[in-house]
Amino acid sequence: MLGARGYRRITRGTILAIMTDQRLAFGSFVLDPARGSLMCDGKSVSVGQRGLTLLQALLEAGGEVVPKAELMERAWPGTYVEEGNLTVQIAALRKCLGDAPGGQPWIATVPRVGYRLLAWRARAKDAAALPGLAVLPFESLGAGEDGFADGVVAEIITALTRFATFAVVSRTSSSAYRARAVDTRTVAAELGVSYVLQGSVRQGGERVRINAQLVDGASGAHLWAERFDGPRAEVLDVQDRIAASVAAVVEPRIRRAEVERSLRERPESVAAYDLNVKALGKVLRESPEDNAEGYALLIDALVVDPENPQLLAHAAFALEHRIVMGWPQIGPDDARACVELARRGLNHAAGDAAVMAHCGIALLQPGKDYESGMAALEAALAANPNDLIAVTLAGIGHLHCGRVATALELFHQANAANPGHPFAHGFLCGIAHVHMIRGTYEEALVWAARSRAVSSNFACAYWMLVAGNAHLGRMVEARHFLNELTKLVPGLTIAKVQTGQPAKDPSRIAAILEGLRLAGLDEG
Repeated sequence: MLGARGYRRITRGTILAIMTDQRLAFGSFVLDPARGSLMCDGKSVSVGQRGLTLLQALLEAGGEVVPKAELMERAWPGTYVEEGNLTVQIAALRKCLGDAPGGQPWIATVPRVGYRLLAWRARAKDAAALPGLAVLPFESLGAGEDGFADGVVAEIITALTRFATFAVVSRTSSSAYRARAVDTRTVAAELGVSYVLQGSVRQGGERVRINAQLVDGASGAHLWAERFDGPRAEVLDVQDRIAASVAAVVEPRIRRAEVERSLRERPESVAAYDLNVKALGKVLRESPEDNAEGYALLIDALVVDPENPQLLAHAAFALEHRIVMGWPQIGPDDARACVELARRGLNHAAGDAAVMAHCGIALLQPGKDYESGMAALEAALAANPNDLIAVTLAGIGHLHCGRVATALELFHQANAANPGHPFAHGFLCGIAHVHMIRGTYEEALVWAARSRAVSSNFACAYWMLVAGNAHLGRMVEARHFLNELTKLVPGLTIAKVQTGQPAKDPSRIAAILEGLRLAGLDEG
């Protein structure tokens, strides 16, 4: 994928380096295998041919561990040599490279396994590394549980690698820490990650109990902890449920921590990644002013990295949300700009579920392209059924253009997986919307109130509170919530609400529009 200044990104779950032609760059270094040279800040670095071969092998591994045997075969093909020769070459290479920006050596030793390069954690001028996560082997607290514990970890790693918002260290790298009493900060430094997931497994009688916790790699502080229980006889189902639950909770916690870190540590950063997380934090605040600021940051970031799928998807998301909420336009034609961003995002999505979901809902709602929108939403859900953004937006797609029963199942799935997810107000309000369609207004009010409790600025929850109360004849309550709604969205009219909603099946929004009319919202 071509980015700013003609560089091409090499990705293996995360950004490893910047490559132009056949040259590999990490930090201040540029390796040119064709010429057999290594440069640092434009100056030649004296490294032997075997050292260059080893460095190239480590770079090509994408931040994963390269076994000693593989490195020895690369440097001494077809020749038997003692392992000490590799040790000498690695030591010499470390001396040439010096320390990485964080103070640790560029080449890390993974005891009894091999070596890995920390280059994928270094920042290049035009791209920033994704936050890294290591899932350590879970501690077995009883006899005969190692196999089950390993299975749980394997399933969790598989589930987490489907997310594109962070990079998961391979199981080969993290398994080196089995049965070792090490500080999580040391593990994070050695593996070059920002977060560490650890846990334990215990079986008692007919039950299995698993504890998991997410730890900040820099401070060692616990960010999240949870306990999972299940019947021993359903061990595979328990594994799947734990993996799905951990993935659904860990991903938004990492996303939130990265947003907070970006705002705290680099408020003036121009790196595309930092602009992205800062912008997303603003968009999720559910106000027209923050939304506009977030959108402006995303457009700035797209100047740096115009083909970045997450930037494109989040920019489409910001505009789609403005249109749905009935907020003032940013440009001359927000709907058209939204659809253009969404189509560009889909062109570069490369299987990223959240990207496909944001782009799909943009095509479906402002774009009114129901077939393409639903196809993108269904592809997103298939790509990562643990991504609650994909689950929620697929539910919204079915709410308007598919099966209402399927929409309700997806919203309840998201709520069961992580009721504290940043998109919780969306799937809670989705459940309320289903009840509005079915005419069960009391239930609609219960779920709309929960949505409002999670996000007091979310206008859609107020639509349900106004309309549900109006249909039940509670006009005092309906007008109270209508007054709150019009404070949030000055100038809101029936026409603006209707414009932002899909029109494939008018019955899906009819009860809400009629309730808003009963309460006295202007037609526009």
